Amino acid sequence: MPKTTTTRRTMTAAARAAAKRAERGHRDAAPAAATDEDSATRAERPLAGRTVLIEAPKNGWQDPPEPSPEAFEEDDDAPEDRSTPRRRRLLTALLGVLLVAALVALAVLGRQYRDARRTETARTEAVTAAREAAPVVLSYDYRHLDKDFTKARAHLTGDFRDEYAKTTKTVVAPTAKKYHGVVKATIAAPPSAGTPAASVVSASPDRVVVLLFVNQVTESTQVSGSRVDLNRVRMTMTRTDDGWKVSAVDAL
Repeated sequence: MPKTTTTRRTMTAAARAAAKRAERGHRDAAPAAATDEDSATRAERPLAGRTVLIEAPKNGWQDPPEPSPEAFEEDDDAPEDRSTPRRRRLLTALLGVLLVAALVALAVLGRQYRDARRTETARTEAVTAAREAAPVVLSYDYRHLDKDFTKARAHLTGDFRDEYAKTTKTVVAPTAKKYHGVVKATIAAPPSAGTPAASVVSASPDRVVVLLFVNQVTESTQVSGSRVDLNRVRMTMTRTDDGWKVSAVDAL
């Protein structure tokens, strides 16, 4: 009996000892898990307030070269240097084109104005010269033909002058002498007794075509009394060094 009691007490003590060891194991496991969680949290937190030591290289630290002021100036001026000359060239070319266009327009306008003034002056001068020349050129008297033809040629120019000289010598003079022909031409005056009838057909600074209404009174042995003919004459006037001269006469 005493031996059995001793054995039970020994088993009971062993069981309590095993239970205590198991309890201590649970208590030690809980702080270990907490420690692992704290370590993970600390690992995620950024390090602050700590000094990091970095070993210097064998050749020592080398500072980078400081940029010179010229480098900054070149960098600042580079875009302007690329764009400014091109803009200046474009502006110069544009101004040149505008200047040439303005000069051409000015020259054209100036020439047109000058031609218009010269044409207007030509109209007045040519009509006056035509009124003076027509009575002389279209008149003659068999008693002094040479004198009349010489006066008439003074109002003529160009090929028409030579043609007139040939015609009067070969046709007009023989006929006038044979029949005692006398022709007197005058510029017809309007009923109001104003300026003799004359108008400008076309005009340019050096050439004017004038339309004249001419009365010709003809006397000869071929007609009884005097015959009056009312003719329309187109007279071309040309500017020469000696003034306005007749370069063509056409009876209409």
